[in-house]
Amino acid sequence: MRGTGAQAARRTRARALAAAAALALVLPLGGCRLAGQDGVVRTGPCAGQQSTGITRDAVKVGGVYPLSGPASAYGAIAAGVRAYFGYVNAGGGVDGRRIEFVVRDDGYQPARAVEEVRRLVELDEVFAVFQTVGTPSTAAVRDYAARRRVPQVFVATGASRWGTDTAHPWTIGYQPSYVAEARVYAQHLKETAPQATVAVLYQNDDFGRDLRDGFADAVRDSGVRIVAEQSYEVTDPGVQGQLANLASSGADVLLSVTTPKFAAQAFAVDAAVTSWNPVHIVNSVAVSPAVMASVEAGKIREIVSAVYQKNAADPEWADDPAVGAYRESLLRYAPEADPASQQAMFGWTAAQAFVKALQRMECPTREGLRAAVHRLDEVPVDTLLPGITLSTGPGDGFPIESMMLARFEEGRWTSFGEVVDTRAVFGPVRTASAG
Repeated sequence: MRGTGAQAARRTRARALAAAAALALVLPLGGCRLAGQDGVVRTGPCAGQQSTGITRDAVKVGGVYPLSGPASAYGAIAAGVRAYFGYVNAGGGVDGRRIEFVVRDDGYQPARAVEEVRRLVELDEVFAVFQTVGTPSTAAVRDYAARRRVPQVFVATGASRWGTDTAHPWTIGYQPSYVAEARVYAQHLKETAPQATVAVLYQNDDFGRDLRDGFADAVRDSGVRIVAEQSYEVTDPGVQGQLANLASSGADVLLSVTTPKFAAQAFAVDAAVTSWNPVHIVNSVAVSPAVMASVEAGKIREIVSAVYQKNAADPEWADDPAVGAYRESLLRYAPEADPASQQAMFGWTAAQAFVKALQRMECPTREGLRAAVHRLDEVPVDTLLPGITLSTGPGDGFPIESMMLARFEEGRWTSFGEVVDTRAVFGPVRTASAG
């Protein structure tokens, strides 16, 4: 009987522990109370909203990145995100909540991206999907996120659809749209080389077409002319044939709308073809440290890209406190990452923007986060370039639409000119990309 009593006591303690764990699910969250295991707020000003993945002490966030495959250079984004979340957690978290960051690898394959997001939502029960990388993967996930009413926040792709598609309010971009970036390049040529001829190498997907079409629209009715175009598939082994065809055009400028692997090949081919020496305009997502390290000094006439965040490798920011925090945290939480990587800085800066949105939630719910990211009013992020802030609102789903130009010389990027607010120069982006 004594043994039976001890077992009963243990069962009673177990039930008490279970009840305490269940009670954690009904603790106040911003004046609201949860009930049951479904994560739906039952009472208070946030009633009817979803709080799966967020408690008084923690918020679980999932991200999908190409840690392997043809776009694995973008894996450095996840390292930057991890470093910033570690930095925030060390300082007490977000309103006392520790950020738990769960990373999945999709190999830059849309079908795998959907599978991994499902795992994050249905098995890991994340509060939000913070970042999917690439236009194809993000587009593949978007409908699922909308059905499940899960925020797909600050996706790592500049496709214009993320800011114009009102049918998918759960998905929002972060970086300047590819159309905005294309406009900066177009404006630069119209001002400095108003009769320039341009050859375009572009990735044959929504990403490549979005930037190519944005550039074509921005130079229309000017003296700048596109005289040749060649596309490639992300699964292609190389672009040597495409570059040979573009070289035959004799264009003054090569607009390289590529991911890192193919940008590096374009530099290598141009260095080998001495009969053609165009100015390279390279989209910002392609300029990883490994790519730029492959550039042979003196073999490329000029390389220009667009920037909107601080460059940790630029001596201009050597004593900047925000860049210092980035470097120290990257060394502590993601020591495998190169601090000079713009992808790592992108991850850090986007994660900072995400935390700003969490802090602006009126309800600590998925609906609250969705509302917060669409209601950013000139919000500063200290690793963005001075003069660039986060701004969204009714009819404006683009957090960043300002950039400036940078030139690669003597082994590093140097910005020049002024910040270009593409909204002011060209007006808002009105239509989403095709496809």
